[in-house]
Amino acid sequence: MRHFFSSVRQHYGDLHLQTKITIVLMLVVTVPVLMLGIFFYGRLYDMVVSYTIRQEQDTSAKTSPMVGDIIRQILDVNAELNSLPFCAAAFGPEPVTPDGLAETAASGDFRGQTERLTDGDLITAIRIYADLPDQDQLLFRHEATQDIFRPLSAVRGTYWHGIFSAGTVRELFCPSFYLGTRERAENGDIAYIQAAEIRFPDGTVPCYLAVYFSAEPFIRILTDNLKLDGGVSYIMNERNTLVASSDASLSGIYWLNYDTIRSSAVSSNNFIERTILENRVYAGFYSIPQTEWYMVTILPSAPLIRQSNTIMVQYILFYLAFLVVAFLLSIFLARSVTGRISSVIDQMRQVRQGPPVPMEDPRYHDEVGDLIDTYNYMTRAMDQLMKEQAQAAEDLRIAEFNSLQAQINPHFLYNTMDMINWLAQQGRTSEVSDSVQALSRFYRLTLSRKQSISTIDQEEEHVSIYVRLQNMRFHGSISFISDIPDELLGYQIPKLTLQPVIENAVLHGILEKDSKSGTIVLTCWMEGEDIVILVSDDGVGIPPQKLATILTGDGKSSSGGTNIAVYNTHRRLQILYGEEYGLSYSSVPGRGTDVQIRIPARKAQ
Repeated sequence: MRHFFSSVRQHYGDLHLQTKITIVLMLVVTVPVLMLGIFFYGRLYDMVVSYTIRQEQDTSAKTSPMVGDIIRQILDVNAELNSLPFCAAAFGPEPVTPDGLAETAASGDFRGQTERLTDGDLITAIRIYADLPDQDQLLFRHEATQDIFRPLSAVRGTYWHGIFSAGTVRELFCPSFYLGTRERAENGDIAYIQAAEIRFPDGTVPCYLAVYFSAEPFIRILTDNLKLDGGVSYIMNERNTLVASSDASLSGIYWLNYDTIRSSAVSSNNFIERTILENRVYAGFYSIPQTEWYMVTILPSAPLIRQSNTIMVQYILFYLAFLVVAFLLSIFLARSVTGRISSVIDQMRQVRQGPPVPMEDPRYHDEVGDLIDTYNYMTRAMDQLMKEQAQAAEDLRIAEFNSLQAQINPHFLYNTMDMINWLAQQGRTSEVSDSVQALSRFYRLTLSRKQSISTIDQEEEHVSIYVRLQNMRFHGSISFISDIPDELLGYQIPKLTLQPVIENAVLHGILEKDSKSGTIVLTCWMEGEDIVILVSDDGVGIPPQKLATILTGDGKSSSGGTNIAVYNTHRRLQILYGEEYGLSYSSVPGRGTDVQIRIPARKAQ
């Protein structure tokens, strides 16, 4: 045994430091969890049962008074109905005549009062059943009572009528089973019926005052009462009849005798364990105030077992996920100690074979972290300088290329040549000559100069020729106003800076207007050490969502063209002069667009 432990100790001592730390951390995080899982496994079912029953007890204790509140509302409606002048006269001790009752009903608005009591959600109908002599049929026909009075023959043969006929009760809550088929279809699911008498001069006529109501509120309450799938809640009356249920089929399966329920409710106010059809269930009983009804809640054991098994499966899955996380965390923690030292050594060796590459920033600022910080500062500074130089050269090359490409638009050349051809066919030689000279001058200014820097004067001439050629095509619909101070004409400006902005104003501003006409104003001023050039047009403007992207390279004009030439011009100015320079747009849709071009003020050589 000693040799075994010695061998284990030796093997553990030969492991890498990272492996040792991983093993220790895994033991620390897994052993307590395994012990807790074993300890609670045998108690899990009892815990689930206790928790579920406690939930149902709390809910049922609140549900029973809610059912009682509905019963009280029904009794209140019945009491209010009896207090109405018509009912007080009809069911009072003094004899009455049908004409007198009809006059009382009409004067007291008996029909309107019953309609007010019939809310439609709970109380669905109010009816009075009576067998009146042939000469006393006025109450069935009179406008104030015809919708309320019904002949007793309409309900004779129903279960509730048989109960009243036996003379054992004077008032009765009648479940759906007690009512006739037509009675349920026309009036409601459940009824509270009260026996009464109408005294006529020639005799007494028995009658029944029925308040019909819907079972839906009871069903909603019973359904909300359940917290366990597979359980059922139902209400039964003193005659072993179902009043309402959250699930009619399940209530039939788990049906209990009324006497059993009453004795169980008296002996215990808790859920009790019973066996129904060889199934173990937990049953709770609650009496409904002002009635002899009971609310029964049945919780079968099978769903509780499934719930406990589900919780155990969830626990196992959670535990496995926790093990994976714990393992990854242990590896991470171990590497945070040992990996950094190895990575510093490996990274420094790579410096002999190529440019220095920075390491990941240290999470912990100990001695190794300080070493990594210093190394990273050096490598990132060198790498940043190389990247900025390469990126600046590449951005400038791409921007100038795309800018030139955007300006030397073959469509512009084709359209202009088509216009010249058309003028030639019309014999308008002077206009042909002007067009060719303008086009020649335009491309001479575009292509002849090798330098990338021009002057404001030359750029102004270039865009003036561009607008002049466009006016030849579009019959002079574009007004171009240039208001540049003479003292600023000799200042430097990158070549082809104004033309993309003017072209955008023409194609996507003015020519998109219904009138196809408008004005472009070009002006310029000094602002500190900078020159600000403003290009304004009265075109269609730019919507806010497009205005936000026009200088990102992603924007699109309303006609489908891209704004890449404008974006490249903006980037080229930033590359040449800095991020604070370039283009800025402001626009009001329907009124026009302003473009400011900011460059440093430098005199041309």
